Amino acid sequence: MKIQWSLILALFFALITAVFAVINVEPVQVNLLFGSVSLPLILLILGSTLLGGIIVGAFGIYRGYRLQREVKGLHAKLVHIQEATGYVFPEPEKPERGKKKKSAGNEAEAGTGAESAEEDSPIQP
Repeated sequence: MKIQWSLILALFFALITAVFAVINVEPVQVNLLFGSVSLPLILLILGSTLLGGIIVGAFGIYRGYRLQREVKGLHAKLVHIQEATGYVFPEPEKPERGKKKKSAGNEAEAGTGAESAEEDSPIQP
């Protein structure tokens, strides 16, 4: 759902930028370090928007790559610790379809709140 909203906002921003750029078509003087150039304002607006998008996308790709490396490193540490200690994570219980999971309030009413929580704990003292 988050991706859909991001896409909708990006399309909305692109539409506003395109309309703004089409309205401003007059040529403008752009001063560069080595000289000046006369460009239509529409090209300047669209070029700046495109360059900004490329920069933001590059930072996003770099961040994703860095996070993937961190996840791989942490997974390798986890495997090493599991091999050293012999600990294996218990398989999570899968609730049956159509049945609701008991909430903490229902367990307290049944009188099995604290006792069942201690019995189901994966870490044994």
